[in-house]
Amino acid sequence: MDYIIGRFADAHLTVLNDSELDTFESWLEIPDQQMFAWVNGSEPTPAEVDGPLFRRLCDFHSKGLTTP
Repeated sequence: MDYIIGRFADAHLTVLNDSELDTFESWLEIPDQQMFAWVNGSEPTPAEVDGPLFRRLCDFHSKGLTTP
């Protein structure tokens, strides 16, 4: 999970608002394999996870972004 969540956190954690931080913290409870499947699109992302911050996470990985 460090690769998926950790790299995103390193690049974005300082600019997340309180609501986004709460969302980010909730992701830490999701099993690594499940989060990976959602991020890489091999499984559909549930509505309660698929929000603006999750799309930023996916864009970060798919486009190789390094800054917010």
